[in-house]
Amino acid sequence: MANGIRSRLFWTIGVSVVVLDFVTKQIAVAQLSRAPVRVLGDWLLLRLVYNPGAAFGVHVGEYSRWVFMSLAIIALGVLGSMVVRSARTDWFRLTALALVCAGAVGNLVDRFRSARGVVDFIDVYIGPLHWPTFNVADMAVTCGAIALAVVLWQEGEKDQRAARSGKSGEMAEA
Repeated sequence: MANGIRSRLFWTIGVSVVVLDFVTKQIAVAQLSRAPVRVLGDWLLLRLVYNPGAAFGVHVGEYSRWVFMSLAIIALGVLGSMVVRSARTDWFRLTALALVCAGAVGNLVDRFRSARGVVDFIDVYIGPLHWPTFNVADMAVTCGAIALAVVLWQEGEKDQRAARSGKSGEMAEA
């Protein structure tokens, strides 16, 4: 990441999310171990939960901690290579990558710190429906992954248009 603009954008977003995630988890552990806190009636509660698995409670047995730590490290390597190949002007792509990386780092820190699992504390209910408890890192990964999917889809569309225009140009020459 030799380019200063790319580096500043990525690291500012990434470090901000990791710090926000860490601080909110520390507050959750300190304040929510006694009892959950209702924020918006029955819709939004803050409740301390330790998740030894992955998103949506995915669990792969007694080695879940090590499996998910390994997967996070591999994912960070892949995402890092995408950051390096990103154009310095592609702020949307860099923002998406920073969010995903920061969220992965935030939850990875929890896995390193404790065998209990990732600290989750945000509970959302819509009537009888309950969304799995999550945290700031999870929100960053989710928003970043959606944004990255949009970026990659747009890049794929652009490549297909370029390929089609190249093929039609070749046919015209023949």
